[in-house]
Amino acid sequence: MSKPIVAIVGRPNVGKSTLFNRITHSKAAITLDEPGVTRDCICYDARYEDTTFTVMDTGGLLIDGDDEMALWIKKGVLLGIDEAAVIIHLLDGKDGLMADDFDIAAIIQKSGKKHITVVNKIDFETNLNRIYDFYPIGKELFPVSAEHGFGFEELMEQIVLSLSNYQTIEDDTERIKIAIIGRQNVGKSTIVNALLGRDKMMVSSIGGTTRDAVDSVCRYYGREYIIIDTAGMRKKARVNEDIEHMSVVRAIRAIDRCDIAIFVVDASVGMVDQDKKIAGLIERSGKGMIVLFNKWDLVTDHEKRYKELSLELQRELWFLEYVPKLTISGLTKLRLTKIFPVIEKIIAERKKRVGTGELNRLIQETARNIASYKGKEVKLKYMTQVTVEPPGFAVFSNFPEAIKVQHLRHIERLIRQEYSFEGTPIRVFVKKNPDRPKRVSAEKSLKPYS
Repeated sequence: MSKPIVAIVGRPNVGKSTLFNRITHSKAAITLDEPGVTRDCICYDARYEDTTFTVMDTGGLLIDGDDEMALWIKKGVLLGIDEAAVIIHLLDGKDGLMADDFDIAAIIQKSGKKHITVVNKIDFETNLNRIYDFYPIGKELFPVSAEHGFGFEELMEQIVLSLSNYQTIEDDTERIKIAIIGRQNVGKSTIVNALLGRDKMMVSSIGGTTRDAVDSVCRYYGREYIIIDTAGMRKKARVNEDIEHMSVVRAIRAIDRCDIAIFVVDASVGMVDQDKKIAGLIERSGKGMIVLFNKWDLVTDHEKRYKELSLELQRELWFLEYVPKLTISGLTKLRLTKIFPVIEKIIAERKKRVGTGELNRLIQETARNIASYKGKEVKLKYMTQVTVEPPGFAVFSNFPEAIKVQHLRHIERLIRQEYSFEGTPIRVFVKKNPDRPKRVSAEKSLKPYS
């Protein structure tokens, strides 16, 4: 279902991210007591009573700001207003009305969208007299404390009322979530912009520009995908600021909630130690995965460089042998749309099931190669698939302790040779074969109670 968007708009440091987190019952937005923390638009689903909607946190809008950051934030806020069904104009009850508040109100009114004027930082009923200063901007005001929850129920009821006439659109398929993951400055935001067909993400040659995980809807041949752009992940020793630390946490959370993680590597530089750690995080998460060698437009000898990168991947990230690789350029959009057929294939592979009879045939060879355990023969009784997304396989043995890691890896290779499971990790683990219940004679079973 296509959900309506409720965008929170206002000047810097009025409490937009705090309100966003309270409405969504999350900590998806970074909140610090300093202006300008939120730069990109962040989306997260919320529910109140029987109404489900998407909340959008936007950057602090400075009408007269003329530096690159301020202009970029303004562009993002205007895009957010354009996409929203309802706009919350958030004001600061402590600082009072500012000139920018009037200008922002004029922009919202010009959009023609439904809007709710909210005065934040009214922490107690005794502070209600502060809202009188805000009547020049609107007659219907909602006093709240985003931090402490005062007035929150009344605001949520107004949001639901404002959305009552919104027409939802039913989707016949659920959206696939794609997280764009990689270290700083490998071109993740450029890729997202190219996929969306517009400059929604901030792009900069300065590492660390994107600090939040940002969701956007991407449409390709009638199919909708959720693209999650994330902050570049750096070594822990270099994560000194609170903001940077939380950005890394959000990138990890983005991996947790995605279906497919696109691991971006700078083709002109190759893989570094941080790339290995990021790849390990994705693999351990059990999510589908694609490796993108980005910035292919900077490579001169394509054939030679592809061989070098493939060997490097095989040597340093040997555990990703099942992952498809693509060479692309986010800047020139070279081969960028080729990721979508690969994504669809991986999703199908993650849902694939293999019959127990077929799997049992594969493990016979492995059983013959396992040494005896304490002088007794080790038997692999049978193997069955127990999970999907990611696919998981349980091998039952009379002596599980005799089955080593190399045996399980061999079984995984056999499964992949036969059934591929391209782009998705698979899990193979061993369990003790359940003992059959011992037969009890009728005479013993009828032993009298004493």
